[in-house]
Amino acid sequence: MKRKSRYMTLFGLLTMCAVALTGCGESKPTLKFYNWGEYASYEVISNFEKEYNCKVICDYYDSNETMYNKIQSGDSYDVMIPSDYMIERLISEDRLLELDKSQLPNLEKVTESVKGLDFDQDNIYSAPYFWGSVGILYNPEAVSTETVESEGWNVLKNAEYKGKIYMYDSERDSFMIALKALGYSMNTENESEIEEAYQWLKELNDTMEPVYVTDEVIDNMISGNKDMAVVYSGDGTFISSENDSLKYYEPEQGTNVWCDAMVISKECENPELAHQFINYMMGNEAAKANSEFVGYTTANDEVMKEISGEGGVFNGNSAYNARQGYEKDEVFHDNEVIRKLLSDYWIKVKASEQ
Repeated sequence: MKRKSRYMTLFGLLTMCAVALTGCGESKPTLKFYNWGEYASYEVISNFEKEYNCKVICDYYDSNETMYNKIQSGDSYDVMIPSDYMIERLISEDRLLELDKSQLPNLEKVTESVKGLDFDQDNIYSAPYFWGSVGILYNPEAVSTETVESEGWNVLKNAEYKGKIYMYDSERDSFMIALKALGYSMNTENESEIEEAYQWLKELNDTMEPVYVTDEVIDNMISGNKDMAVVYSGDGTFISSENDSLKYYEPEQGTNVWCDAMVISKECENPELAHQFINYMMGNEAAKANSEFVGYTTANDEVMKEISGEGGVFNGNSAYNARQGYEKDEVFHDNEVIRKLLSDYWIKVKASEQ
């Protein structure tokens, strides 16, 4: 994600601090906003403050688990933007306020493919913000398109590319890749299938010399330091906009289609302002500014088509237009038992990492 990614630059941090402190000393309603780093335009936040005569205090996290641990420890926020499986967990723990859709007319602008997903089938608790997929970003001058498309996820184990691959350092996404490569659901609870996926990943680790990365994949792929990388589509969009020789591919075996959505905590002190904020973020102007700033695909259907269409910032960028409606693609579900199992296996996969 431009996303310049879900990492925070010093400039971004200082800018957001300045936004948060604007108007200190004045009696203004306050919204506590918990979000991924660099996942919203600073200008959009500032404009909302001016329009609604309020203060937005921003705090940041680098993973859903970090966010969960923070609120578990007693910190409270008004609006948060977790991912699908984490929203499912928060709903099951009764941590979220039901949305008043009468205050969210812009919910009608959300593209149909990310409405009513399994984790919140009637969007009772969540309003989609960004969405996308996980795929392979590659250099077609070093890795042929025919090879990538014929082998899919298995190209990551093709010995010809030993030492030339970035793997995303995430047990959840890595096991998704292995399970899909083996023809299984990424949400399987079958322990023998998960064991088989573990062996698939261990073989990849032991034979291919992959480099495990998170946000640093962005600068490294822009610079062409490796031939292939597993990336989120939003990161792929930004990387490709900086290095247009690269291509993004979603394997036919299926992949993770994810959605990050806005939710209101039950501890919210000003639900009316929280609804105004969510509705504002779904509006055309804010959705366009956020998507162009971050590089991830907006849930606003009209804006998504404008940005990716003729004359749009991401016109022709295949990573921006993530696949929709493909039967082998899935959304992650929350499962505490499987979560622990994957974490334990992931430690073993990387135990021999050099």
